[in-house]
Amino acid sequence: MFTKKFWVLFGLFIMPLAFYIFLLTGTNNFAKLPVLTETIKDVKAFKTKDLQTVSLNGKITILCFLGDDLQSVKNNALNLNEKIYKHFYKFRDFQFVVVLPEGTQQQAVQLTKELGAITDMRKWKFVFGSLKNINEVFDSLETTYPLNANGYSPYAFIIDKDRHLRGRADKEGIEDGVYYGYNAETVAPIHNEMVDDVKVLVAEYRLALKKNKNKREI
Repeated sequence: MFTKKFWVLFGLFIMPLAFYIFLLTGTNNFAKLPVLTETIKDVKAFKTKDLQTVSLNGKITILCFLGDDLQSVKNNALNLNEKIYKHFYKFRDFQFVVVLPEGTQQQAVQLTKELGAITDMRKWKFVFGSLKNINEVFDSLETTYPLNANGYSPYAFIIDKDRHLRGRADKEGIEDGVYYGYNAETVAPIHNEMVDDVKVLVAEYRLALKKNKNKREI
C-alpha cells in the first residue's frame, strides 16, 4: 500500500516528468500549422510605389487585400499592426504585404505615415497592380471567401516561406472546419487566433533552423 509520502513525491516529480515526456513525443502535433493551399501565386507582377518588386518566396508573409479606399478600412491595418506586426517584425524573414489596385499609391503613403508614427514600417510592403492580377492572386488562395469588385477582403492570410497558405483545418463552428484567414475588421480573431497561429509558424521555422545547425555541428 502506498504511503502519503509516496503520493506527495509522485505529484511533485513523477507527474511533471511524465507530462514533459508527453509533450516531447507530441511535438509534431503541436508545432505545425496546417497547409491549406499549396504554392499560391506570387506577387512579382506588382510593383511598390518606387517600382520595386516584392516576393512571397522565403518569407513568412501576412497577406492583405485592402481595396481602393484605405481610409474606410484603416482599422484593419491598425488592428494587424498592433496585434501582429509589432510582435513579429523583428523575426528576420517576416513581412506584411498589402496588395492594392493601381491609383491608390497616395492613399498608401498616407496610411504609411499614420502607422509610421508608432511603428517601424520597414517590413510593411504595399504593392500595386491591376484588379485582374489582384483577383488572380486572391483566387490562388483557394478559399471560400469573396473578393469584392474593388479588390477588398476583410481577411488577412498567413503565407509560409514556400508560398503555402497556412491556417486551421479543424476550427469549430464553421463549415468544413477550415479557417483560411483572419477577419481584420475586428480585434477578436486576430487576438484570439491569429497571434497564436503566427507564433506556431515562427516556432516551426526556428525549430527547423536549430535542427539544421545541430546537423552541421555533428
